[in-house]
Amino acid sequence: MKKLIAAAPFLAIAVLLLAGCSQKKEAIAPTTPAPGLQSDLYTDADLVWEENFDGDSLNMDNWKFETHEPGWVNAELQAYVTSPENTYVKDGCLVIQALKNKKTNEYTSGRINTFGKHVFKYGRFEARIKVPSGKGFLPAFWMMPSSEGYYGPWPRCGEIDIMEVLGDETNRAFGTIHYGEPHTQQQGKYTLTEGDFSKEFHVYAVEWDPGEFRWYVDGKLYYKTNEWFTRPRANGDGRPYPAPFNKHFYIILNLAVGGTWVGYPEKNAKFAENARLIVDYVRVYQKKFYDENVKMPEKKIVLREPDADGNFVRNSKFTEKEDMGDGAGWDFYTAGGGEGTATIGNGALTIKTKKAGSLEYSVQIFHVGIPIEKGCTYEFSFDAKASSPRTMLAAVSAPEHNWIRYFKDTKVELTKKEQHFSFNFTMKDDTDPMGRVEFNMGNQGSTADIVIKNVVVKKVE
Repeated sequence: MKKLIAAAPFLAIAVLLLAGCSQKKEAIAPTTPAPGLQSDLYTDADLVWEENFDGDSLNMDNWKFETHEPGWVNAELQAYVTSPENTYVKDGCLVIQALKNKKTNEYTSGRINTFGKHVFKYGRFEARIKVPSGKGFLPAFWMMPSSEGYYGPWPRCGEIDIMEVLGDETNRAFGTIHYGEPHTQQQGKYTLTEGDFSKEFHVYAVEWDPGEFRWYVDGKLYYKTNEWFTRPRANGDGRPYPAPFNKHFYIILNLAVGGTWVGYPEKNAKFAENARLIVDYVRVYQKKFYDENVKMPEKKIVLREPDADGNFVRNSKFTEKEDMGDGAGWDFYTAGGGEGTATIGNGALTIKTKKAGSLEYSVQIFHVGIPIEKGCTYEFSFDAKASSPRTMLAAVSAPEHNWIRYFKDTKVELTKKEQHFSFNFTMKDDTDPMGRVEFNMGNQGSTADIVIKNVVVKKVE
């Protein structure tokens, strides 16, 4: 998730008094015992710090509140305040409760961190968490550097997101690092085959080594990466690996309401038990020694071959059904309040939009793994129509390189009659084996159905 963190001092704001928001007294603690440590590399003897939220109040020797006004980052709606209505300890758990004042329509929530109390460099960081449920809620368990200005402002300073779950997609968790100039990210996602992150407690963890990050849910490894870079303040090679992730970071827990990624709550959204981030514990494990003499792995670029017709798009004629969420071919994505469905059948990809959302890409179809070679010219073409006249954006992008456009976002006018669209572009950037075809049909003034056929990306001789 892009967190456009301002490099400014924390803003102090008054606690908002909310009418009719007193908490119920029901038990909130987990009903099952916490699992033991689930790691192949760390043992119980490596535990260096833990917070079990014992007692009746937050331990201020471990935590501090952050206060921020609405819109501070990511166009979020909430004010972060210190009110005990928003952040409290109960039944051995931390509770961060998002609230809406029905009289003023103002939102409040809580955000706490260990800055100036406990900072860490490398280790395993885990928490047992139950997330909120509902459109517009974004809980996060994450880390930022204690010396944020050393390598420069965000994203050069680095950011480690251990867990984020969108409130309207509570079967999927994200783990991410943000870094670099330009902004780049590496992100993995874990999808439950059954169950719901908002119904039960789950253990989210990251293992951070000098040369690798590994993300886990309930002990299951779902993503790892050793690719990142930054820009130093002084002249140098520009990528002093493993910077920026060779400095001390502190832990953050918060619950955001609304934003450019998660979208916004409905007008009559509930702000009750469903709007709580509940944390059973936070634990940090560290080895006594880490070898920091690491180098960025050399990445060998291998470009896959096209099909017999020279097309790099898999299933371009939509003759094969796909699980549109496995990252292997075509994928369907919603964000920012977008809702819809996408199906493959009868030689076509059909997208039905229920809600357009707040972003142009709130409803999106994409295909990753398109090899784009520097200096080569490509044809990008497709056939498309809509159930009623509307627009759609088409592009070829770089998900691993700050989403730059190899072929710029281009608006096409769709009608009820199928049309053929064809464009040429020349690759001016470095060769990328992971280019992406994308079609964006979110906030563009219509929710009309779209049908796409015969998608082609091929070299022009």
